[in-house]
Amino acid sequence: MEARPRILVTQKVPDPVYPPLTEIGIVDANEEEGLIWSPETLLQRAPGHDYLFSLVTNTIDARLLEACAASTPRLKLVANMAVGFNNIDLATATRLGIAVTNTPGILSETSADLAFGLLLATARRISEAERYLRAGQFTGWQPMLFCGAEVHHATLGLIGAGRIGKLVARRASGFDMHVLYYSRHRLPPEEESTYHLTYRPMDEILQQADFISIHTPYAPETHHLIGTREFSLMKPNAILINTARGPVVDEKALVHALQHNLIAGAGLDVFENEPQIEKPLLAMENIVLLPHIASASLQTRTLMATTASANIVAHAHGQVPPNILNPEVLT
Repeated sequence: MEARPRILVTQKVPDPVYPPLTEIGIVDANEEEGLIWSPETLLQRAPGHDYLFSLVTNTIDARLLEACAASTPRLKLVANMAVGFNNIDLATATRLGIAVTNTPGILSETSADLAFGLLLATARRISEAERYLRAGQFTGWQPMLFCGAEVHHATLGLIGAGRIGKLVARRASGFDMHVLYYSRHRLPPEEESTYHLTYRPMDEILQQADFISIHTPYAPETHHLIGTREFSLMKPNAILINTARGPVVDEKALVHALQHNLIAGAGLDVFENEPQIEKPLLAMENIVLLPHIASASLQTRTLMATTASANIVAHAHGQVPPNILNPEVLT
């Protein structure tokens, strides 16, 4: 009788994930809330599993993949509970014949909600004002108390116009914002019209926008896409929003830009060396910092998790996983 596949779940995930996995195999799960295994711990635990249910907090590098490929049983598939997969060495996985899947098209609306919420919170100084009130400093209405920036009719610049970027543009239309966008590939005219988008070169957007929101995937060519030069082009009243990937922004350059009033503020949900954050940012009042929660609604996170598990179940049943990134390994 063929042995049941072994499945490793690397972090605590929503409960609906487990029944389909236990039906097809033996599940070994990290069930401690908030515990993220170190790369060394993962290297010790992962070999000997057929399937790896991973999260964006896990580094699935060549060393880990090669160890898993050399073990018995041999790793067959990595199911990443995320749209992005820059935490996985896809080239090495493909070379070793290991399938990799992600969970696209699920978190776009939820992430767009958060991105626009972060824009509003930063512009209107909401977090700063709440801290002030909770500290017992509020003594009554004052004409200049926490005056922030107008959002309605302002210019929003999108760096990246994929699913999430376009949905942020849709939300911006409700505030009568003028939305500019830059993308490596310009959208068809009908999409520009639908989402009320105007294409501009990136430097023009940096020079013109009151708010700049980043929605580009992370790749070697987008590493530090926003750095010292880009901050020098922005308006002094500009606010930067990043809900994409931390390393797209040079965090040290951001600190310098905020300290020297090159821009007015920032709202970040992601960080360059996550979970470590440049310490000066923690002391600044003109920045809103969130712990990577763009997709953190219970409904969205549950659907992401069950989609990742469905990719594993499909492969175990000899089917093509719905969200496979390297289908060539199955041929």
